[in-house]
Amino acid sequence: MQFLSLIHALGLALVLGLVPPAALADAGHDHGEAPAAAAGAALPRFAATSDLFELVGVIEGQKLALYLDHAGDNSPVKEAQLELDIAGSRVPVTRVADGEFQAALAAPLAEGASPVTATVVAGNDTDLLAGEIDIHAAAHAHGEPAGRRNALVAGAVAAVLLALAAVWGVRRGRAARTRHQGGAA
Repeated sequence: MQFLSLIHALGLALVLGLVPPAALADAGHDHGEAPAAAAGAALPRFAATSDLFELVGVIEGQKLALYLDHAGDNSPVKEAQLELDIAGSRVPVTRVADGEFQAALAAPLAEGASPVTATVVAGNDTDLLAGEIDIHAAAHAHGEPAGRRNALVAGAVAAVLLALAAVWGVRRGRAARTRHQGGAA
């Protein structure tokens, strides 16, 4: 009888260990609809910063979207001129709006890290920004974060090992009692 109670408890522990906890909100405690999850892989991007400016570039194939803001207040830089160099090649840049630029790369960037240098001229301010873009096709191919998946697998493996250890301990204890009592009746 004790053995069955132990098995039931281990089974319950195994099930509870594999089920992710649910956080439920009662009336008045929800935060509206959750934002839509990204459908595809994240696009490669880079950031180049200085005391005056912040430049973010997002690469999609050979198209490059650039966003230039003031470092102090994150507002778009008005009437700026931008020159861009990626991996030693000058990239022609076109202004789209205040703080927004676009460019077309002559060829896709090679896999790995490439240095990025940008020269910004805005009014009386001129600055040189430096950064790096790191392109890795395999890193952008997976939709689910690896950390969550690894944690779930580790939890499942730990629960199974715990259950096996408990069953082994019960059988060993039963065998010891049988030997101590002088064998089976």
